[in-house]
Amino acid sequence: MKQHITILLCDDHTLFREGIKAIFKDHPSIEIVGEAGNGRAAVSKAQRLHPDVVLMDIAMPDLTGFDATRRILEAAPKTKILILTMYEEEEVITRCLNAGAVGYVLKDALRSDLIHAIDVVQRGGQYLSSRALKKVVRQHVASSRSKATGYERLSDREREVLKLLADGQSPKEIAGLLVLSVKTVDSHKTNMMRKLDLHDRSEVIKYAIQQKLIRLPSVKSNTRPKPLH
Repeated sequence: MKQHITILLCDDHTLFREGIKAIFKDHPSIEIVGEAGNGRAAVSKAQRLHPDVVLMDIAMPDLTGFDATRRILEAAPKTKILILTMYEEEEVITRCLNAGAVGYVLKDALRSDLIHAIDVVQRGGQYLSSRALKKVVRQHVASSRSKATGYERLSDREREVLKLLADGQSPKEIAGLLVLSVKTVDSHKTNMMRKLDLHDRSEVIKYAIQQKLIRLPSVKSNTRPKPLH
């Protein structure tokens, strides 16, 4: 651990902040240089104090932890934001990480886990408590399964239409290749996009690339994708 780590403690509960300060009292390498009871104060003090790590709660008055995190990082990109919260829902964790937080610790964590998390993020790593990590992994797996299931629900013709559309063929050209009417191709296209929850050609191409149905387009290509209609 770095010999001296400065901390900005952001939480709207005074008793909780006092508890955190008591935890670090016997840890000489960690110094709390400031406290904030709302998100707006957290942003202001982070910009003034330049702490190594900001311990950030999510549900705070004036400015949420999500918004405070974004604003702090806009002004000081090298600041490490470690979320310290009671919330463990997948969407909350993902939102914090998308805002730029590099760590996520639940408030019922052990003292040793919190200190370890501070050390990890301060050294440039990322830290998720075990429960938070399981939530994120489960969400990722569920999302991957959802995409795979969607593809499996497609008929053989719908899969052919998907690949040909992603390859840049127009419905009229696909009709000629598959010896079908344009109306039939349009029907397959509509059903395919509905099943996969896709809305335009760019989403069709992105999905096809993710599923490895087509290769990435060449950067030298100047051809524009043809419209779906």
